[in-house]
Amino acid sequence: MPTNVTAEYLAAEEEYRNAKTIPEKIRALEKMYATVPKHKGTEKLRLQIKRKLAELRKELEKQRQMKKGGGGPSMSVRKEGAAQIVLAGLPNVGKSSLMKALTNVDIDVADYAFTTVEPIPGMMHHKDVQIQLVEVPGLVEGAALGKGMGPQLLSVVRNADAIAIVVDLSQDPVKQMETLLKEFERAGIKLNKRRPRVEIKRTAMGGIVINGQENIKGDISEVMKMLREERIHSAEITVKEPVTLEDFADALDESLVWRRAIIIANKGDAPGSRENYEKLVEAYGDRFKIIPVSAKRKIQLDKLKDELYELAGIIRVFTKSPGEEPAYPPVPLKKGSTVMDLAERIHKDFAKNFRYARVWGRSVKFPGQRVGADHVLEDGDIVEIHAR
Repeated sequence: MPTNVTAEYLAAEEEYRNAKTIPEKIRALEKMYATVPKHKGTEKLRLQIKRKLAELRKELEKQRQMKKGGGGPSMSVRKEGAAQIVLAGLPNVGKSSLMKALTNVDIDVADYAFTTVEPIPGMMHHKDVQIQLVEVPGLVEGAALGKGMGPQLLSVVRNADAIAIVVDLSQDPVKQMETLLKEFERAGIKLNKRRPRVEIKRTAMGGIVINGQENIKGDISEVMKMLREERIHSAEITVKEPVTLEDFADALDESLVWRRAIIIANKGDAPGSRENYEKLVEAYGDRFKIIPVSAKRKIQLDKLKDELYELAGIIRVFTKSPGEEPAYPPVPLKKGSTVMDLAERIHKDFAKNFRYARVWGRSVKFPGQRVGADHVLEDGDIVEIHAR
C-alpha cells in the first residue's frame, strides 16, 4: 500500500475490511477510490480498486439473477420509433409533466413522490421523426445496490439509446446529480464518454499479441495480469489510441454501456431556480448540455425537443425515384450512416443489386452528385438509388 494515502482512505479501507455484504463492500470501495490520491504512484492501487468494484458488481448481479430464477417482474420497454430516450431522475422532479407535455401520453401527474410506479413510454413527433421517450420511475440512493426496484429500473436506462437526466431546480440540483451519477456508475452506465478504442480478437493459439503497445500509458505487466484475470490467454489486441490502465480495464469490461446524456433542468419557474441553475452549470456544464425548462408553464419545450432530437443521434434521409419528387416521410438513420445503410433499410434487393446513388444535400459538393455505397449521409439529404 502507498504510504501517502489520506486518513479518509484508511478509514474507508477499514470499512471495507469489516464489510459483510456485497453492497457494503461496494460502498467502502467507492470511498477508497474517491479518496486515494491521483498520481503515478497510486495508479496500480486505483486500478486494483476499480477491478474489484467491477468484480463485485458482476457478483451482485449474478446473485440477483439466481434469486430471481428467471422469474419476477420485468420492466423492459420494447423499442419503437427512430430512437429510445429515457427520462431519469429522482422522485417528484417533474418527469411525468414533461412526458405529458412532450408526447401527449395519458399519464397521472401529481405533486408527490412515486406517482409513476412503472416505465411509461410515449412518442414525441419532431422534425418528421418519431422518437420514443420512456419515463422511468424515480431513482433513489442505493437503487443499483438493490433498493426498491432499482436494478430493474436501471436496466431500462441501460437499454435505452440515450438518457435525459431530469433535475428539479426548486431543490439543490448538484446533490441530485451526485446521487444519480453514483447510481449510474454503479450500474455500469458511462455517460458522454465512448468506449476506449481497444480491439480484442481471441485466437486459438499464438499467445497475446499487442499492436500499438506504445499507446498504453502504464505498466504492461498490469495489462497482462488483467488479461489473465479475464481468462484471455491467446488474442490479438489492437490499441488504436492512447489509453491508461483504467481505460484498458474499461475496454475489457463487457458489462459497461456507453450512453449520450443531457440534463433537463425542470421547474425553471420556481423561486430560487436561477441560482440553482447557475450552480448546476458551474458543476456540470462542461460535461453535459443543460436545458432549463418549465413543464408546468410549457417554457422552452420547443428548444427541448430540438435537443432531444440531437441527443437521439439520428438523421433524416429522403428517398426519391428518377424524375420524381422526394418521398415522405423521411427514413431515420443513425448519424454516420452510409448510402448502403439506407439501401439495406429500404429493401435487401436494393443493397444486393446496388450500382450507385445520386445525392442532393449537405453531404455532397453539388446537387445530384454520383456517389458510391460507402458515402456518408447527412441530415436532410435526398438520395436516389440506382440498382441493376
